[in-house]
Amino acid sequence: MVSILVTWLISAVAVWITASILPGFKVKGFGSALGVAAIFGILNAFLGWILFHLFSIGTLGLGYLFAFLTVWVVNAILLKITDAMTDSLKIEGWLMTFVGAASISFFTSVGRWVLDAI
Repeated sequence: MVSILVTWLISAVAVWITASILPGFKVKGFGSALGVAAIFGILNAFLGWILFHLFSIGTLGLGYLFAFLTVWVVNAILLKITDAMTDSLKIEGWLMTFVGAASISFFTSVGRWVLDAI
C-alpha cells in the first residue's frame, strides 16, 4: 500500500514538473497533478498492458522488440485520454503529448532512482 502511494506521489511530482517546463502542457496546481497522476495511473494499470500488446501484435512483434517506443506511444495515448477525462490537465496537440509522456517517464524514473538510492 505504501509503495502505491509513493509511486502516485512521484508520478504527481513528475506531472507537475512537466507542466512547469513544457509550454503546451498545463496543470492547474499540485493538487490537480495528484488527480491527473491518479487517473493516468489507473488508466495505465487497466488499459496500458492491453494497448501495449495490441500495438506489439499489430506491428508483427516489432512492438516487443522496440518496447521502449511502444511504451512511449501507449503512455502518450493514455495521457491524451487523461486530458479528455479531466479539466485539470490541458495538452495542446500530439507533439506536446509525446514530449509530455517522455518527460513524465523521465522524471518518474529519476524519482524512483532517487528513492532507491536513499
